[in-house]
Amino acid sequence: MEKQEFRAASSLAAVFSVRLLGLFMIYPVFADYARHLSGTTPYRIGLALGIYGLSQGLLQIPFGLLSDKIGRKTMIVLGLIMFGIGSAVAALSTSIDGVIVGRALQGAGAVGSVILALVADLTSEESRTKAMALVGVTIGTSFMVALVAGPLLAGVIGVAGIFWLMGALAVIGIAIIEFVVPRPRTLRVHRDTETVPAMFGRILKNTDLLRLDFGIFALHALLTASFLVVPSLLHARLDVTNHSQWLIYLPVLLLSVVVMVPAIIIAEKYRCMKTVIVGAVAALAASQFMLLFGQAHVSVVLAALTLFFAGFNVMEASLPSLITKAAPPAAKGTATGIYSSSQFLGIFVGGVAGGLLHQNAGSGSVFAWGGGLALLWLLLALSMRPPSYLSTRLIRIHGRADTGQLAARLREVPGVAEAVVIAEEQMAYLKVDSKLFDAGKAQALADAA
Repeated sequence: MEKQEFRAASSLAAVFSVRLLGLFMIYPVFADYARHLSGTTPYRIGLALGIYGLSQGLLQIPFGLLSDKIGRKTMIVLGLIMFGIGSAVAALSTSIDGVIVGRALQGAGAVGSVILALVADLTSEESRTKAMALVGVTIGTSFMVALVAGPLLAGVIGVAGIFWLMGALAVIGIAIIEFVVPRPRTLRVHRDTETVPAMFGRILKNTDLLRLDFGIFALHALLTASFLVVPSLLHARLDVTNHSQWLIYLPVLLLSVVVMVPAIIIAEKYRCMKTVIVGAVAALAASQFMLLFGQAHVSVVLAALTLFFAGFNVMEASLPSLITKAAPPAAKGTATGIYSSSQFLGIFVGGVAGGLLHQNAGSGSVFAWGGGLALLWLLLALSMRPPSYLSTRLIRIHGRADTGQLAARLREVPGVAEAVVIAEEQMAYLKVDSKLFDAGKAQALADAA
């Protein structure tokens, strides 16, 4: 990446980070905090934790489409203002209903898709993959840092203080957008990062993509439901206060990373991604049943948490890659948009289902439900086709080309599996095997056209 592109990508990754840090910080400490609010029931605690995902999932795609018309920076700033207002509402609330409203407002600041579109505006086609990878690493790191920092900060400033911190982080995000992130010279639709409504039908008929959408839905439903009951389980079995539970999460998360990194490397290098995926989903299912049947034993609880976060991190790292491999070349952004909305809806369903089950049938029912959901996912993973190990490449076309003829010629280039040329965007979208792809020949054909 050039210096200007790295500045744009890193500053936008920082905006992602300041939002996600606060959101994930409350996961380990929210259930205990919410019990002391007026009007609290286990169901309402689950709703408060999960409703963020509902508003986020419903508004993610509309925010992205609006940004094409009124500007990326404008929509990001509006979203961060909404997020900040929601954080203040949640911080000031003494009732669970007020926190539910605040969380819904936080989710209404659905700027994730707009940030990715702005990354695409500010980077060249050649640098975009690296820029998106930088954003992805930031998201993963933010999640792990937040789970450890949340209990620590809650012990110092309280959960209400964390909500105020979210508001402060939103202000920092706005400052980064206004004073650090460059303003793009032009706004274009980027089919590799943005949703194109005309492609919805094709994406929703693709069973490979639907399996992956269910996977991210189930993954975050399991995460949200688990955090409704795991903190109290740790307190009961290990006599660890909620503010000290970072001592549990830190080694568990570090060990999960030790498992994740070689698993992803092996999956990509030896092209055994399906085996790794099936193994990770099986680990998630096993963790739920271990927590269901072995929660009386400290060693079983710790082993289950390690299995859970190992499986979670493997899936969180590999599912986005699988989406890009399975998506049609000119619809990667649309596939990613639907995938992202599925993730947020999983947060909502996990919170609501976990809260209802906890209220009516106890904490064990939450793990039983999670185990059943993971087993269903395991069946879908076992029946999935092995991924194609193709990546998306973009090639700029100068002038007016015969799109049909050029696409046909590009499909003859070594390593090219699919090629779509969009004349009005002056862009060719390719799905390629990177080990065989002749980039020079493909670019020469585009230049000649």
